[in-house]
Amino acid sequence: MRKTDRPRSGASPGSARGAAGEGGAVGSRHTPGFPRPAARFTSAVLLAGSLALVAPAPSSYAGASPVQSSGSRGAAAEGCDEGPAACHGGAKWLYRYSYSLGLHPFTSPHEVRRQLTDHFWLFPVSGACPARIRPADECDLLGGNPVRVEAVGATRLQISTLPGHDLGDGLHIRFAFSRTFGFHYLVVSAWQDRPTRCTRSTPCAVASRAGAWALWKVLSATLAVTAYAA
Repeated sequence: MRKTDRPRSGASPGSARGAAGEGGAVGSRHTPGFPRPAARFTSAVLLAGSLALVAPAPSSYAGASPVQSSGSRGAAAEGCDEGPAACHGGAKWLYRYSYSLGLHPFTSPHEVRRQLTDHFWLFPVSGACPARIRPADECDLLGGNPVRVEAVGATRLQISTLPGHDLGDGLHIRFAFSRTFGFHYLVVSAWQDRPTRCTRSTPCAVASRAGAWALWKVLSATLAVTAYAA
């Protein structure tokens, strides 16, 4: 009699073929593309980018101490010019306000700053100041309030009040321009060399900060429009 070979394992040939067929079916269900972890990562990146586009600029508050990272201290110190230790994290700001200038993806912060300093009549209280201002210029703002142009940088303008100003002398105001994802922002910061008669009086100080916020709001609204032509 002729002996027939039997499978050594307990599985029958039919079950082996079934397993193979099942494996083939599993393989046939696989479609090319991103694996699930990669797809989830891609979705998270897209969501984060969308949130960044609609996120507002960081809010600022009057009297808040400036908080700077170690990487930005050098840039901040450069913008201090003749300012006190407030620029280096020492004293408090009198105020520090942030304003949005809208979406201008093809305009640089430098161009917005240059538009302001080259057409200073855009300044809400430009008064008797020249149309184009330069560092060390001195002129009277609206109401006969004398100021001095302390510095004009690539993305900033800094002025200081002189004796005879309604708010007292030694008040420094810096206008800093920036852009994030095409959205432009204006940050106006103020500090003083020493307390003045106004800043020593709580009602006057509060009224001064409120008036400054409204005034720079008008400036930001103006630049939001004129930035299209910068």
